[in-house]
Amino acid sequence: MKPALKTVETMNLTPTVKSILSKYEGETPAVKESLARMLMQGRLGGTGQMIILPVDQGFEHGPARSFAMNDAGYDPHYFYELGIAADLNAYAAPLGALEAGVDTFQGKIPLILKMNHGNSLLSNKTNPDQAVVCTVKDAVRLGCTAIGFTLYNGSESYNAQMEELRDIIAEARSHGIASVVWCYPRGGVLPKEAETAVDVVAYAAHMACQLGSHIIKVKLPTDVVWLEAAKKAYMEQKIPVATLADRVRHITKACFNGRRMVVFSGGEAKDTASILDEMRAIKAGGGNGSIMGRNAFQRPRADAIKLFDSMIDILKN
Repeated sequence: MKPALKTVETMNLTPTVKSILSKYEGETPAVKESLARMLMQGRLGGTGQMIILPVDQGFEHGPARSFAMNDAGYDPHYFYELGIAADLNAYAAPLGALEAGVDTFQGKIPLILKMNHGNSLLSNKTNPDQAVVCTVKDAVRLGCTAIGFTLYNGSESYNAQMEELRDIIAEARSHGIASVVWCYPRGGVLPKEAETAVDVVAYAAHMACQLGSHIIKVKLPTDVVWLEAAKKAYMEQKIPVATLADRVRHITKACFNGRRMVVFSGGEAKDTASILDEMRAIKAGGGNGSIMGRNAFQRPRADAIKLFDSMIDILKN
């Protein structure tokens, strides 16, 4: 089923959105239309900024760990309603959760089908991987604007994951569907501190761009430079990484000097002041916004909407 969303011709694109789309040279008009749908949606529509609501935590961590603190989250309809009420750019979720509400909320918010998942019942620290649990045909059937896919940069399975993503992006593109890639450095020789080191995150984001990803999702990086081979370049070229805004700016530069959109995850649970400080750094560093799940939906609905309102105000103004 195809959602009743506006086409590029009827969206009245802003100069900012036109500029962003022009940087996706060689891309199909249909994929650019999908990107435009997300960029023109909601309160941030037309600004070049995005807030996406991702809810795959039930799959990844289990229902009680994800939803017991806000009982409404056991119902997939709740997340559709939250994304629509907060007037966000898109809602990303696994197959089952999207299927459970797609008819009721058809055309109300762009959808991103998260195609691969891990779970906390399995543990492999050197070789983290995720199973591809649905198909691009499912994304077409549900009228999705984009697919989502996680890469574990550094995993011993990383080469196979890149080949999976290659085929998925190619098939999605043939249907005019964009791709959002979660870049999570993890596994192999990477210790915990390296997973968010600024050089490692920049490297992972750059590889996602090279693979043809349209929107890149990463965690906010620390000021650690972990790769020995990279330390010399960071020191000799005096690459600034002292502030969070500096590091956001560096990640966007790694994403083809801003020619690919990059959004930053909300990460571990934190207080409202810390979240809003991060949003200011994302805006100051030239990032394209946030993809935030549990830091919002684990709060009561009114508090979650208030938080999103504050985030939007920072990105918009």
